[in-house]
Amino acid sequence: MSNTSSGQTRSGMNIRALAPVMVSFFIMGFVDLVGIAANYVKDDFSLTDSQANLFTSMVFFWFLIFSVPTGLMMNRIGRRRTVLISIIITSAALIVPVIGYLQPSKDARFVLMIISFCLLGIGNTVMQVSLNPLLSNLVSNDKLASTLTLGQFVKAIASFIAPLLAGWMAAVFGMWWLLYVIFLVVAIVGYVLLAADKIEEAAPDKGKTSITRCFALLKDPVVLLCFLGIVSHVGIDVGINTTAPKILMEQTGQSLATAGVATSVYFVFRTIGCLTGSVTLQRLSNKTALRICAVLMALSVVCFTVFITVAQSPVFLCYLGLALVGFGNSNVFSLFLTRALLHKPTRQNEISGLMMMGLIGGAIFPPLMGLASDAVGMQTGAIAVMSVGVIYVLVIAIFHNLIVSKNEKVNPAD
Repeated sequence: MSNTSSGQTRSGMNIRALAPVMVSFFIMGFVDLVGIAANYVKDDFSLTDSQANLFTSMVFFWFLIFSVPTGLMMNRIGRRRTVLISIIITSAALIVPVIGYLQPSKDARFVLMIISFCLLGIGNTVMQVSLNPLLSNLVSNDKLASTLTLGQFVKAIASFIAPLLAGWMAAVFGMWWLLYVIFLVVAIVGYVLLAADKIEEAAPDKGKTSITRCFALLKDPVVLLCFLGIVSHVGIDVGINTTAPKILMEQTGQSLATAGVATSVYFVFRTIGCLTGSVTLQRLSNKTALRICAVLMALSVVCFTVFITVAQSPVFLCYLGLALVGFGNSNVFSLFLTRALLHKPTRQNEISGLMMMGLIGGAIFPPLMGLASDAVGMQTGAIAVMSVGVIYVLVIAIFHNLIVSKNEKVNPAD
């Protein structure tokens, strides 16, 4: 990158280059529609909690398969081209449900919904791996965490409006799945904008890249602990996204259309948290920020537990729990990802692919939460599983030196 270009982008002035990237973050947020979609699919096809939660696994399972290969592909064809491929796959995932719900056969609709969830997962895997490091070409290292969080804020807007759109479409047209049409239009616009964007990318990772060499990074304790942190973050995120309406339905008897607002409450505070983080992470150390996030999430577990187990608990407790976990979990991803990227700055493409494989947490937590809920007959089981991820983040936050190497400990910002 030339000095002039670098000066513009790294000072945050190159809005023309940054805007299409932020639109891509919005498209990245489409993956969070799986929470509300899984609940509607559950009703449409009369599924159990365990069966419905498997739909979220269909999305996040692909992070295990494609994250590392995507990192290697990105090293060959570039970050922007890889993001463009991800938008094409995501667009296909949005078209399939529309075709499915126009089919008279219920079996055909079910199969096409499975295909859609899988394509959404594959597209989001490719996008998560490539979009985060693409953003690193536009900002300096000291602003990377806050800018990543700004991207997560834009992503959270899509996450927030998905359940509202689904509920509105269901109420007005009787077709919740029309939200796919709206998101498809946005995806097409995003593709055109990014295809026309001009971004000079950093050189590929040094050395010969391979899947074996990439996985070998997990031998590094800092990389491994950051990876598990992202597993926990995504597990909590997807788990509460799916479980929140069920908690309200179970405790208050509300319908899905009404209880679906719980998901929006979660994403409202997740959005607020991302927006706040985009400013405060420039001033707070990684350690302080992670500790604040962990404490808020721990308090949310207390709120959910009391709301579910204590008779006649006020609904306010549930919303407070959603607010705390939404705000607390909003910056955890950026904090762990930044720590890993800066730990191995010469291998950021490989690190990004490896860290994105951590999104497999979204395929691990929801099925376990569903099984636990079915086993105990209430959502207490789901909260118990979610608390495992919260405890992990809390432990790493307390013993933060575990994710700071000896060479880096001279930097007080860590």
